[in-house]
Amino acid sequence: MSVKAELRQYMLARRKALPPYELARRSTMLRKHLFYYFSIAQWEWLHVFLPIPQQHEPDTWEIIRWIWEYDLPVKLAVPVVQPDGVSLRHHHLTPDTRLVTNRWGIPEPVEAPEVFPQQLDAVLIPLLAFDITGHRVGYGKGFYDRFLSECRPDALRIGMSWEQPVPAIEDASPHDVRLHACLTPMGIRWFGAEAWS
Repeated sequence: MSVKAELRQYMLARRKALPPYELARRSTMLRKHLFYYFSIAQWEWLHVFLPIPQQHEPDTWEIIRWIWEYDLPVKLAVPVVQPDGVSLRHHHLTPDTRLVTNRWGIPEPVEAPEVFPQQLDAVLIPLLAFDITGHRVGYGKGFYDRFLSECRPDALRIGMSWEQPVPAIEDASPHDVRLHACLTPMGIRWFGAEAWS
């Protein structure tokens, strides 16, 4: 079970089988680990994906509300899928931002200032699976590979996974943008120097 297509199918089935209380528990653990392992208040911009409920994604609203409740100085950016269906732009999210749901079920900001990839200090990355070298499997559209290649090399790439890593994703491309770290409900996995180069 080490090829992207097989992993995607397998992990989607596992995710869909999780009951709501377990999704909530795991989301809380991801939020706790993020704040434990990273000095978020030292970042100027954090990029956060907004969860798709029907895909049983991590509830990043826990992280967003925590930042707002405790008035942390970090600013939040969220992605907006462009009409071409293959690229993203990014916009500032505040407590007053109006959101609409796009055709994929993703909430997106309306009339919010644009934020550019080079401004970002860290990116929280949705994924279905990852391996012990920092390769990841997403939904297969390539949105995040294209986006991450536009970010600064020192911008932290932090995956958010329900599962522990698999040993290897055998058909990972050398051009795939690897993670610096991945949060799971059990803790964090850091990747070697080659993932940072």
